[in-house]
Amino acid sequence: MNAISVTIRDADPGDLDSIADVHRRARATYYEGHLPEEAYNGPDELRRCREGTERAIGSADRKVLCVLREDRVVAFAVLGFRPGEEKLFQFHVDPELWRAGLGSALHRACVTAWQDAAVTAARLEVFGPNRRAQAFYARQGWAEDSHVDDHVTMSLAVPSR
Repeated sequence: MNAISVTIRDADPGDLDSIADVHRRARATYYEGHLPEEAYNGPDELRRCREGTERAIGSADRKVLCVLREDRVVAFAVLGFRPGEEKLFQFHVDPELWRAGLGSALHRACVTAWQDAAVTAARLEVFGPNRRAQAFYARQGWAEDSHVDDHVTMSLAVPSR
């Protein structure tokens, strides 16, 4: 497999349309067949997701990282830094580019951001039927903690430098 050349940087408001598109397409891969389409792809839900990302971009206690390939957003993550909310809120890769190393590169950038902020532990929730994502997170060092409704809660001991 050839390595894909990418840039990882903080997202800005000009990235919102591209981030929203990646988010919509990635979510469809794991919600389809489990939830009504309106719940993950309806106009109200898409607007809610976009507004949440927009707030995160302007937030002091969140960071939005995006991966660019040829000036196109192909992955993004939303991280939390507020005490008690050291969390990976969103983590999505363009489904057409899965297994190309983008997720691993983005995850390393997330860990670096947490290290820079002296975060020692982080957590996330992943949709229970999304076994592919759970396996990815486990390979990155996340451990399953519990099940809450239809989600699995996982935690990561952020390695020190």
